[in-house]
Amino acid sequence: MTDALHQYVEEFALMYESAGLPRIAGRILGWLMVCDPPEQSAAQLAQELGASKASISTMTRMLTQFSLIERVSKRGSRQDFYRIKPGAWTDLMKTRMASLSAFRVLADKGLKLMETAPPERKVRLEEMRDLYAFFEQELGELIRRLEAQRGKEAQPTA
Repeated sequence: MTDALHQYVEEFALMYESAGLPRIAGRILGWLMVCDPPEQSAAQLAQELGASKASISTMTRMLTQFSLIERVSKRGSRQDFYRIKPGAWTDLMKTRMASLSAFRVLADKGLKLMETAPPERKVRLEEMRDLYAFFEQELGELIRRLEAQRGKEAQPTA
């Protein structure tokens, strides 16, 4: 790995660590974003990232459960290989969108409980509901537009 790639993988790791993942999980993601070939064995990941095989095993299992990476096989090899799962980033945003919906529903439930309360007591819940409803709607539309755009790009031109 070049110094520039190493630095990029570390930046990736720090970004994902700030989002709640272990740093080594971020390193795995970062490396799988830029490596060639795009499929890497656990041994390759351990070597490139300077991590133990046990750590790689634990983190690849976690990243697989999060549907960010997938385990694949290669003909003629007994090893498992890992790669970024196609569509992982869109799927991640869809998962985030589901959590936005859950927060909006929670705010709606609170507003229902407070329906006879004075308006000033409902302001906090209304602000929460409005924010999450807005992002839920807008993010859903953005994902639909992205998928439509990708569908057009994937079609051969005549």
